[in-house]
Amino acid sequence: MTARFEVVTLFPRLFASPLEETVLARAIREGRIAVRLTDIRAFTFDAHATVDDRPYGGGPGMVMKAEPLVRAVEAASAGQPVSRVVVLSPSGRRFTQRVAEEYAAGCAQGAIVLVCGRYEGIDARVPMILGAEELSLGDFVLTGGELAAMAVIDAVSRLLPGVLGNEASTHEESLSDDLLEYPQLTRPPSYRGLSVPEVLLSGHHGQVKAWRARQSRFRTRARRPDLWARHDEP
Repeated sequence: MTARFEVVTLFPRLFASPLEETVLARAIREGRIAVRLTDIRAFTFDAHATVDDRPYGGGPGMVMKAEPLVRAVEAASAGQPVSRVVVLSPSGRRFTQRVAEEYAAGCAQGAIVLVCGRYEGIDARVPMILGAEELSLGDFVLTGGELAAMAVIDAVSRLLPGVLGNEASTHEESLSDDLLEYPQLTRPPSYRGLSVPEVLLSGHHGQVKAWRARQSRFRTRARRPDLWARHDEP
């Protein structure tokens, strides 16, 4: 099965480098994922390819117009099943590892359409017309939705079968169980006065597993009390 991502954007070229390197590039070559870019300006009505206008009620900046954006999304969605339409917006629900897992599970039902906003945002009628979900990377504002869309593609793709070389990686990493990952260390065993804990050199798998579990809980309590508060400790 090929997981499909349809990206609707004003700046398709921003995606070239991330999609041509490392894990995502290999996944595309192997047909595990497909990413298609739709340029919103191709769906404008005037000679100037106008995609924005002044906001009703006044205020700074410009707002992306509904008509070309809706037309672009409908064109990107045409002729294929769609699992969800997502508008990248700082006003949306927060993107988390659990949401990435939810999206990955839905890839079998159809494409994920990612809509990249710009300027002061998009006309608020667009998500309603499209039945779209609004999604935010976090409590900060980007210059546009392209970087956020790329993060979603990356986070979701690596959860799909065959994309990562080691499938176990997705089960033992940060946030997979509302916990941060334990510290990772490699050779040499001592560097600039800092030594690898003896338990990791012991070869005793049970003790290593217990050490990692303790470290994971300690890190989460210290660094992310919000995660710790909702974690059901065994």
